[in-house]
This record gives sequence, structure tokens and C-alpha cells, in this order.
Amino acid sequence: MHELSIADSVLEAVRAEAGRHPGAVPVKIGLRIGELAGVDPDALTFGFQALTAGTPWNGLAIEIENTPRRHRCPTCATEFRVVEYRSGCPACGAARTECIGGDELELAYVELEEP
Repeated sequence: MHELSIADSVLEAVRAEAGRHPGAVPVKIGLRIGELAGVDPDALTFGFQALTAGTPWNGLAIEIENTPRRHRCPTCATEFRVVEYRSGCPACGAARTECIGGDELELAYVELEEP
């Protein structure tokens, strides 16, 4: 379950951000996870909750935004969402397109409450 190590890395990033704002308390974090990232959002949430249980950060809210797989056509520059593994360009029919999104795993924001 690599989601637990991801949750731990997210907490380290939150600790670092909180350290830049003395006295502030993290209340909510947002993650952006692409469908190609290979991360189970439920397992990540469970791991996050397990790591924060019994700590001062117990109850820290986590919000996960799932991002779809997106491609761009190098022929006509159309950007589109890939549905059911159809990665050909819907505008010009080109078979070769390039992946431009959907593999993200990002800490989008940390919401802090000032004292």
C-alpha cells in the first residue's frame, strides 16, 4: 500500500508549510490526483487518517480532486479528455497524440487558521 507513504510525504509537506507560519494550525489540505497516477483516493484518505489519529492534527480535513487523462494533438493542437482509452484526436482524426495531464499527484493547497 504505497498510499500510506504518499500520505506520510503529504504530512511532511504540510508540516513544512505550517512551520513557515508560526502559530498557524492546518485545518484542510487539498490534493490533485490524476487518473493515471495509480493512487487509490480511498486508501490514501484512510492512510492519512491513520497517520493523524491521536496527533494534534487529528481531524485535519483532506479534499481530493481527481483529474482526468488529457491529450493534445500535435497536428491540430486540439486538447481533449481521453475516454475509454480512445486517444486519437477527435478533431482531425490523427492517431498520435501526447499526454498532457492525468498523471498528477500534487499538494494543491494547505488551508491554515491563524491564531
